[in-house]
Amino acid sequence: MTAGLLTVKRESVTESSRLRDDWLDLENRASPTVFLSWQWLGHWLHVYQPRAWVLRVEEGARLVGLGLVVQTEERRHGVMKSRCLRLHQTGHKLLDQIWIEYNGFLAEHGKEGSVATACLEYLCNSMTDWDEFIIGAIDADEADSFARATGLHKHLRWEAPCFGVDLNALRRTGAHYLDSLSRNTRYQINRSHRLYSKQGEVSLVRPDSVEEALAMFDRIGPRHLERWGAGPDQSGFANPDFVRFHRELIRFQWPDGGVDLVAVMAGDKEIASFYNLVYNQVVYFYLGGMVVEADNRLKPGLLGHSLCIEDYRHHGFHYYDFMGGNERYKANLGKLHRHLVQISLQRPRFKLKLEDVARRARNRWVKESGGDYGG
Repeated sequence: MTAGLLTVKRESVTESSRLRDDWLDLENRASPTVFLSWQWLGHWLHVYQPRAWVLRVEEGARLVGLGLVVQTEERRHGVMKSRCLRLHQTGHKLLDQIWIEYNGFLAEHGKEGSVATACLEYLCNSMTDWDEFIIGAIDADEADSFARATGLHKHLRWEAPCFGVDLNALRRTGAHYLDSLSRNTRYQINRSHRLYSKQGEVSLVRPDSVEEALAMFDRIGPRHLERWGAGPDQSGFANPDFVRFHRELIRFQWPDGGVDLVAVMAGDKEIASFYNLVYNQVVYFYLGGMVVEADNRLKPGLLGHSLCIEDYRHHGFHYYDFMGGNERYKANLGKLHRHLVQISLQRPRFKLKLEDVARRARNRWVKESGGDYGG
């Protein structure tokens, strides 16, 4: 299919022998986050082996866009079936718990809008056997542009703010990270540092080998489970597919600096550990595990993040990204830089319209009654 000057072609991942080389070449001409890099998506293909379609966008003979689309069926409310397309996700709940953020199509720098429009037009006009195109987590403004480009109904499934720390801007001021925080947050961190120092020197420790990196990741598990729980949609450490994905990612990416594991020590005691993705000098905080302290003056998470941020600032990294989530500590430690959403672009199907009417009625009832609906 041709969209303006751009041509969109589709092929199976299994038939795309040059996908890795093409993706890396385009990546070098694009401005992606880690989640649209081969570092993440190549690993996703390797570990989960989804039955994905490759959308290739070309301008003449030049490749300017790529995307991976998976076709699945979703059952909701026990009876309704919806045929779904998903971008860079499998449609299987346990496999998608790795939760891609900053999603979208990979596009040559400056062609992001035209590539997305070309892909969306292709999906709407050349692939007709679907009801919904589910994209997440994606920038909220980009999601709006996707809806405008297709003219489809946009159903908002999930949303969250993103906070982060601009390390380049911090370096330009010549100030330390703590100086950029509110008086109360700074006080809590300094007090925690002082109290932990009584147990021994407070320091950051990184693994010296892949085996040590994997061991550090494994030690995060029990703390993460304690904090978030072992049920559905809670800690990924309760999901073997989640653990397998990240252990293999560490095994392949830690030697090249694609992931960073950091332990925060107070003497011989590990009080916090962090697992971060690293790409193009940007640090993406992915998850962490903190000890639970009886003394609420001890804040291992706040202290640990502040020490890591200062360390990354010192070593020339550009940005420390807390990514999506409205947890209070993210707002205290960083500044809002965008909103993420997961959306469903829905074709005009009667079943989807009926579902939307029921959803609106339910939400109106909840609002008017002051009830609490957990769905």
